[in-house]
Amino acid sequence: MLHRISVASLLVVTLACLFPPSARCEEEGARVISYYGYDDCILLENSQTRVVLCPAAGGRVLEYSTDGKNALYLPPGNEGWTYEPGRRGGNMTAGRFDVGPEQTIPRHPQLWAGRWKGEIVGPRAARLTSVKDEPTGIRLIREFVLDDNSTFLACVQTIENVSDRTVEYCYWSRTFALGGGICVIPLTEPSRFPNGYVMYESSSTMNFRPEDPNIRRRDGFLEILAAPKYPKLGMDTKAGWFAYLMPNDLMFVKRFPVDEDRVYNEVAALTMSIWYPDRPMCELEPIGPREKLEPGESAAFGESWGLLPRAFPKEGDQVDLQAVAGQVKQALEEADRD
Repeated sequence: MLHRISVASLLVVTLACLFPPSARCEEEGARVISYYGYDDCILLENSQTRVVLCPAAGGRVLEYSTDGKNALYLPPGNEGWTYEPGRRGGNMTAGRFDVGPEQTIPRHPQLWAGRWKGEIVGPRAARLTSVKDEPTGIRLIREFVLDDNSTFLACVQTIENVSDRTVEYCYWSRTFALGGGICVIPLTEPSRFPNGYVMYESSSTMNFRPEDPNIRRRDGFLEILAAPKYPKLGMDTKAGWFAYLMPNDLMFVKRFPVDEDRVYNEVAALTMSIWYPDRPMCELEPIGPREKLEPGESAAFGESWGLLPRAFPKEGDQVDLQAVAGQVKQALEEADRD
């Protein structure tokens, strides 16, 4: 079976694949626990960070915390919920992942919310595997490796074409972080968008020159200060990282590869998106390039998460954008050295 992977994800997948699938229940920093009404969650932990994975409903992350602060939006009310075809109810919150492109992919509830297989595959490492999904013709594999000593979490999703036809999809991360924060996104040139982003004003209308009082460009960055009039926003930045400052004094950093030579097959060829409603969550969404897969082929794309201490600005204060960028750069360099 042919296998393609982004360069930035190669090391992560190599490490994860050193550990073959097994029925292990425990490894160093990894064990099965009960959490949020599910009995088969997998906990990855080190001295400062906890990651709780949920195979039972969508192959997602329920907790990503440091010093007891969960960065993910996981409200009460859906404990133990599992997907059943035709049954209404239940909300998919916290650390979700998906595949796109959003507007053309077939509906795929089994991949989005169905039961996955969970495995501990090594120290602070786990693998979640979906069913073979008939509508899309794919199976998804998600691998997670928590760093030994820091908050950095590697997240890699592999798309396998298990059908007898050619398929074209892309990676789409859809993490629900705690709401009320500030997005800091480095802008790059050239951009197709005059203001550095597009705004979806309806399901069929996209404004390529939007203006909103809660979004501004400053010193080479795009700042989303609060919920805009329309919540869904898209960017084509090539910087490969962004930060989200939260009111609990944590900064959620996402790093992901951007390949200028690849096709990005979302409607506006986005490399990332933000969904910021006037609600208690904000969706942080790196997007991968198009993967055109023949039968039997697979392709992987990865992102890494980090939680850094960062005091949330007081009312009337501005974010020190250069200080944010410097803190992120230092943390990423330290993570790369480890």
